[in-house]
Amino acid sequence: MSRRTPALIAAAVLLPLALTACSSSDSSGDAATGDKAAAKSDGFPYTVKNCGVTTTYKAPPKRVVTMNQHVTEIMLELGLKKSLVGTAYLDDQVLPKYAKDYASVPVLAKEYPSYEQVLAANPDFVYGGYGSAFTASDGRGREAFDKSGIETRLNTESCTKGDQPMDTLYEEIREVGRTFGVADRAEAWIKQAKADNAATAKKLADLKPVSVFVYDSGDKTAFTAGGEGIGNELIERAGGTNVFADLDKPFGDASWENVVDRRPEVIVIYDYGATTVEQKKKRLLSDPALADVPAIKNERFAVMPLSDAVLGVRVPAAVDKLAAQLHPAASTS
Repeated sequence: MSRRTPALIAAAVLLPLALTACSSSDSSGDAATGDKAAAKSDGFPYTVKNCGVTTTYKAPPKRVVTMNQHVTEIMLELGLKKSLVGTAYLDDQVLPKYAKDYASVPVLAKEYPSYEQVLAANPDFVYGGYGSAFTASDGRGREAFDKSGIETRLNTESCTKGDQPMDTLYEEIREVGRTFGVADRAEAWIKQAKADNAATAKKLADLKPVSVFVYDSGDKTAFTAGGEGIGNELIERAGGTNVFADLDKPFGDASWENVVDRRPEVIVIYDYGATTVEQKKKRLLSDPALADVPAIKNERFAVMPLSDAVLGVRVPAAVDKLAAQLHPAASTS
C-alpha cells in the first residue's frame, strides 16, 4: 500500500477562526469574525516539535494544503475550512458532516500532487497524513518545503512508537488546535472523545475479547494492522485482540501461514479503493489454505472504512461501531 509511505498539497485564502463552542458545531463562521479571532488569539509564538522537525509559529497558518483524508477531516472538524487552499488523496468518502465544506476545497490531485502542484496553490503550510506524503525522492520532502518558506506537519502516527495511540490522537488534535489558534475547539473535541471512549468501555466491561485479524489487502502476503498504530488500539477498545499485535509498526505484511496458525475468530476488512469488500471476502473464503481458520469457517467478518482506522477524528465513533460488530449481542448502539 504505497500511499502509506509517499506526499503533499495547497490552495485557498481566508483564515477561519470564527469562534465556536465545540468541535461538532457548524464551523463556517465569517471572515471578519475569523480575522478578529486571529488578532486576539493567545498562545503565539507557539513552538512545537513534530516528527523531528521543530517549528515556531508567530501566527496561525493561513493557506493550507492537506495530504490524505484523515488530516483533511481533522482540519474540517476543527472549523478550519477557510484555511484550506487545497487537498488530495481520499481513501473513501468524507463523512456526510464534512461533505459541504470538503466540496468547497480545491482538489489538487486524485492521489499525491507533485511538488510543483503544491507550490502553485501558494500554501504557507502543508499537512501530511502518511509518511509517504513527504517522500523526498518524489521532490516533496519536508526540507524542500522548508526551503520554499512553507511549514509542514506530519500526522504523528507515522513517527510515534511505544506509547498509547489514543493519547497520541488527543495530542495530535491538541497540537493542530494550538497551531491554528483554536485550542478551545481542540480541547472540546478531546473531552467529548474521552467521554465516548469511556461509554464504549463501560458497555464492553464484562465481555471476553475475540481474536481479530485485519485484512487490508494482499495476495501472496496479507497486509495487516500491526501493534503500533491506532488500528491496534481501536481493536482492543472494541473488545478484540489483534493476532498481529507483535508486528512493531502500524501496518505490515504477514504470511498466510501465520494467519492460519493464529486462528482469528473475526476478520476485519478495511474498506477502500477499487477492491470491494465482497471481492476481499471472496478471496479469503475461496483460499483452501484458510479453510480451517475459525473466522473463515464461521464466516465472521467485520468491515471498517480505512479512514476509521487511522489517526483522525473518526476513531472514537469507529471504536463503538467495531464493538457492535465484534460483540453483536452487546448493547453498543
